[in-house]
Amino acid sequence: MPIPVWQKSSYCPEGNSCVHVGADPAGAVLLTESGDPSGTVLSTPAPAFHALLRTLKSTENPHG
Repeated sequence: MPIPVWQKSSYCPEGNSCVHVGADPAGAVLLTESGDPSGTVLSTPAPAFHALLRTLKSTENPHG
């Protein structure tokens, strides 16, 4: 499997407390911790990841 190109949100501050997002050749979304990008990688179908993002964006932030 090719090594994914990881991206992090522009909202993420510098440091190792972010989630990196990538894609595999089959189109699945890959997620890993920025502090250990060579560690555990979670894979999910793109439609499921997009549904999660839609839900997060539509949910009121309890922290302001």
